[in-house]
Amino acid sequence: MGRCAAAEPDLFDQDPVTGTVVLLDATPAPALHASARLCAELCPCGAITVTES
Repeated sequence: MGRCAAAEPDLFDQDPVTGTVVLLDATPAPALHASARLCAELCPCGAITVTES
C-alpha cells in the first residue's frame, strides 16, 4: 500500500515500478521510533512489526 513510505520517508522507501516497500534502517535512530510505531499501526496488511528492546 505504501502508507509507511508516505508517512515516514526517512524510514521506508517504495519502488515506483513494483510498489514494493523496503525498510531503510532496521535499527533507526530514536527520533524515528514513534514514527515506526505509527507506521505499524497504519499498515493495513499488518506487515510491520516493531520490536523494542
